[in-house]
Parts: sequence; C-alpha cells; structure tokens
Amino acid sequence: MDADGKPLRQAILYGIDTRAIAEMEELERVFGKEKIFQISLMNLSTQSTGPKILWIKNHEPQIYHQTRYFLTSEAYLVQKLTGSATLDYLTKVEAVTITCMARIIGELMADIKVPFGVNALWDPIASLDLSVAVDAKFVREVFTGVYAGDLGLWNTNCGEVVRHQHRIGAENVKLLFNIVPESARYLADREVVEIAKSTVFNARPDALCVSGLTAGVETDTQTLKSVKDAVPNTLVFANTGVRAENVIEQLSVADGAVVGTTFKVEGKFENHVDETRVKAFMDKVKAFRKN
Repeated sequence: MDADGKPLRQAILYGIDTRAIAEMEELERVFGKEKIFQISLMNLSTQSTGPKILWIKNHEPQIYHQTRYFLTSEAYLVQKLTGSATLDYLTKVEAVTITCMARIIGELMADIKVPFGVNALWDPIASLDLSVAVDAKFVREVFTGVYAGDLGLWNTNCGEVVRHQHRIGAENVKLLFNIVPESARYLADREVVEIAKSTVFNARPDALCVSGLTAGVETDTQTLKSVKDAVPNTLVFANTGVRAENVIEQLSVADGAVVGTTFKVEGKFENHVDETRVKAFMDKVKAFRKN
C-alpha cells in the first residue's frame, strides 16, 4: 500500500505461496538461523512475512520503492474502516508466551509481598489460565465490545471467558474490564459513559479501566469523572498515563490506577524499571492516601 492508502499489487498468500524460498535462504545466510530464532522465536518458513517483502524488493523494485505499508488482510480492512495503517497483534496468545510468563513469575513469587495481577495482552482466556498457575488475584483485559485498530478487527466473548473462569476454578480472580482499549476504536458509535453503564449492567465487572490513546498517554480526567459519576458503585481505574506529576489529580477522581510507563527509566515504555522513579511515585501516593 502506498502513502495514500492505495494497493500497489495483489496480495501474496501465506504458507501455500512458495515464491520466496530463495529469499528465506538469503536471510538465513546473512543473519544465521540461530540469530533469526533468537530475535523472533520462530524459524523462517513459507508463512514468514520478511522473505516475501524481500522477494518484492528483488523482483518488483518499483512497487517496493512506492510501498509505505505492508499489511495483512485484516489490517487492510482496518485501514479502510479507520484510516489507520497498522499490523494486527495476537488476540490469542501462544502457549510459549504464557509458559515463559509463568516461569518468570514463579521465580519472583518469593519476593512479591503484595497481591498481584497478571495480563497476557490481549487474551482474557490465557490471562485467567496464567492467574491460576501463579495464584494472581486479578487480571486486566478487554472482555466486552468489538473494536477496530492496531489489533485489526477485534471481537470479544465475555460469556465464554466467564464460563472458562469458573471451569478452571478462578472464581475469586477479580476481572478488571478495560472499556477503552488503547489504539482502538469501538465499532459502534457509543459514548464511553454509555459503554460503562451497559458493561456494569451486563457483565458485573470488578472494576472498569479507562485509557488514553496508548500506554503512557494520560487518561482524560473529565472522562474519568464522567465514568465514575455514571457507575458510582463500581471501581474505576485510570489505565494509562498516570505519573508523579498528575497522580494526585487522577486519584482525586479514580479509585485506583494501572501504572507502568512512568516507572521506567526516563519514563519511556521500552526501558527497564527505575526503582527511584517507583519510590518517588509511591511516596506521593502514600502521602495522598494519608490525607
């Protein structure tokens, strides 16, 4: 697709299209099979996207140089619906991811002194399975609604999730419902207050999470207030963008907050946790709670 959203060629099918075998071999020769697996946790195959992109570069250079976006079929539909050219992420997390998360959490459990939750984005079934494995007390997920955005077309099945919760003995695991998923738009034309009210009525969440556009982007305080006023008997959390500079304002409206980005070095999402930033943040929270 070019910069104006115009398709430049017909789509290439995944596994059954074997045109890029030579490109697979070229990438393996340049980078090495072990390095490719180390980076992607996958071996190259006829389903891999990279070799197909390289094939276009080698065989259709004019099209390659005009290309702005390489999209899956779902992401192409999302672009037509929303104007946002994005790749679809996993909404069904692979078993290897959950296994690795459980291993890591298991090794840390002796040092965890407070109740904790887990979240395997964006898969509520996998999140609940993980919570049982590591004795987590809550999960935060998107349980309701239909969305278009960075994940492609994104549907949910709350009834099946709750049935699964009971089948695996996770009845006591609290469910934090993210009703404004980051980087996505509700397909129906509904205001967030309306969504909050119907979610509480239909799904009885343990808490509602209200987000900004992406991780690290501040949740609008007025939106938080509107949601809290609409469902006063339900916990409402600020789900993104809570920082030391705004935590007092946010907690003056919300019942709690989901915090991650501000704890990282320089407040950047991709960095490691900075203990001094965590302490400074929590000192403010504790002082606020005392008052």
